Amino acid sequence: MAEDSGYESVICVKPEVHVYRIPPRASNRGYRAADWKLDEPAWTGRMKIISKGKVAFIKLEDKNSGELFAQAQMDQYPGCVVEAVTDSSRYFVMQIQDDSGRHAFIGLGFADRGDSFDFNVALQDHFKWVKQESELAKQEANPSVAPPLDLGFKDGQTIKISIGNVKTKAGGGKSRAMPGGLLPPPPGGAKIGSPQSPPLTPPNTVMPSLLDLGPGAPAAQPTPDIWGDFTSAPAGSSPSNDTQQSGWVQF
Repeated sequence: MAEDSGYESVICVKPEVHVYRIPPRASNRGYRAADWKLDEPAWTGRMKIISKGKVAFIKLEDKNSGELFAQAQMDQYPGCVVEAVTDSSRYFVMQIQDDSGRHAFIGLGFADRGDSFDFNVALQDHFKWVKQESELAKQEANPSVAPPLDLGFKDGQTIKISIGNVKTKAGGGKSRAMPGGLLPPPPGGAKIGSPQSPPLTPPNTVMPSLLDLGPGAPAAQPTPDIWGDFTSAPAGSSPSNDTQQSGWVQF
């Protein structure tokens, strides 16, 4: 397969991957990682995904020296070069090829599920970009074929516009009544207070001039009883001359 001219770009690097020898596929149902010897990988090293134009290369290299162990060349994904197993998301079957054109199938495994997710997404993003570039190239070659841009609303489509913090100039509009019969607050932050009732005068302060009589007059002293005290006269006694002289009238 001819390589497209262009610069190389590294789109994914994983420091540790495992390679397994896999048995031939017995049926068309797909490969199963449970059939491999997962505790005995045939090789462990580093993986790189490099894009060059529209082609992606998966390279397996030694961790220390960087020597190439195997590589796969892809022009589409999903495809026959990389295939996921049916019983796990961490293992794949990859078709490798040497310079002479010979190819073989090996098992590729990741110790971490997040690494296998990154591997899958990197390939998807690359070939998604390849597809978009191809569509743009076709539109540039045949501009009349490109569909016209339709900016109209579809049937039943609506649009919602939210306008907030709208301010009007002072005196530049009518007040709009709010629900419940209330008016919105006046502009400028002025506050309208409720009518105040006149202060109540305490009962003790009503018409002080009428109750203020000055210093209190001395209490009236009891007058002596001019009639004297009535006492019982002893039986058989007669009024004395003193009684007649004091002005008492006897009846």
